[in-house]
Amino acid sequence: MLDATTLEILTESAKYDVSCSSSGSTRANRKGGLGNASVGGICHSFTPDGRCISLLKILMSNECMYDCEYCPNRRSADVRRARISPDEICTLTINFYKRNYIEGLFLSSAVFDTPDRTMELLVETVIKLRKQYNFNGYIHMKGIPRADNALALQAAKYVDRMSYNIELPSEKSLKLLAPQKTRDSLIVPMKKLQTAITYDRENRVKKGRTLPAGQTTQMIVGASPESDGQILRLTEYLYRHMGLKRVYYSSYIPVVQSSLLPAKPAGLLREHRLYQADWLLRFYGFSIDELCEADENLSADYDPKCAWALRNMHLFPVEVNTAPLEMLLRVPGIGAKSAYKITEARKFCKLDFDNLVKMRIVIKRAKHFITCKGKFYGAEGEAARAALLIEGSCRSVSEGSEQLSLFSTPATGYSALTGQL
Repeated sequence: MLDATTLEILTESAKYDVSCSSSGSTRANRKGGLGNASVGGICHSFTPDGRCISLLKILMSNECMYDCEYCPNRRSADVRRARISPDEICTLTINFYKRNYIEGLFLSSAVFDTPDRTMELLVETVIKLRKQYNFNGYIHMKGIPRADNALALQAAKYVDRMSYNIELPSEKSLKLLAPQKTRDSLIVPMKKLQTAITYDRENRVKKGRTLPAGQTTQMIVGASPESDGQILRLTEYLYRHMGLKRVYYSSYIPVVQSSLLPAKPAGLLREHRLYQADWLLRFYGFSIDELCEADENLSADYDPKCAWALRNMHLFPVEVNTAPLEMLLRVPGIGAKSAYKITEARKFCKLDFDNLVKMRIVIKRAKHFITCKGKFYGAEGEAARAALLIEGSCRSVSEGSEQLSLFSTPATGYSALTGQL
């Protein structure tokens, strides 16, 4: 029987991977099965720093043949090691699901023995969950770089989301900190899987997809010297040419000692700014060059949208009753939904500031960039910059938050194995 110590080691080893996207699945459920991965089928819970823990995040093994400098599970690290079998993972997932601890599984592994052998056991696990244990719930699996592509495509038939971690933003950093990995060993499997997903989407006959809804990846921020501009340019490439659903950013934490790594953490604020810029790229029509130069970092004082607006004050203020949607989306304090509300509401009447308040526009920010019926109530120039800086300081991201452990005590995990509360 799987013991609580092994469970603790493998769940704690998996906590640094933040790729827990769980939307977009249209996989058909098997009749009489357990769980549901359809849209709205996942119940999310969040840690104080905003990370999602709705899934059981576990490694099959933390015994790694690679020696990546930044990894707490690297070959030379002096840590407790453990490995569990496909059947143990299946039993654990089903027991946890029945007790409402989780709504799905996030499965990954360090590379033990060989990449192919590791991938074979991961594939065996998801096939058993689907066929033998009849599990309909959400499964996100991490692919193993350098493993045979046929194994990855086989796994993709049974999971809802599959991903490969790029981890470091450049080939130079990979050579320095993860010499066993190359850019091609990470990008090529992603390209092949995306080609298969696209073909499946365009040519499927049966209802529901037979391959996952999409891919995600993760990059470590601050372990290597790349700027935010370089990171975001890679992000834009992945969205446009690889069809990724999400790129996740993980702020570097010095959990292992190495002369090649920074002594201090990158901080959650930098990670937060990258997520904000990522959102603007995907949903607000911004380009990389508008947000950040290639060799620059995003502003720590202002969010990316606000920083852009302050650099382009000659474009403001805009009149909310006449400004095009594209311009409303660029006003700090006006989100995508609010911008669409404005364009619909102004068809019937002229909007004033009271109307915007009812639409939940963040007037404290937006008032510096808009007029309503020709009236302007904001500040200009340096006064506007100072007002936004003060307001932004009240919305800063905590630097001291830590991700919650899955288990408050070993007994909590053990009860799921034994069936005893």
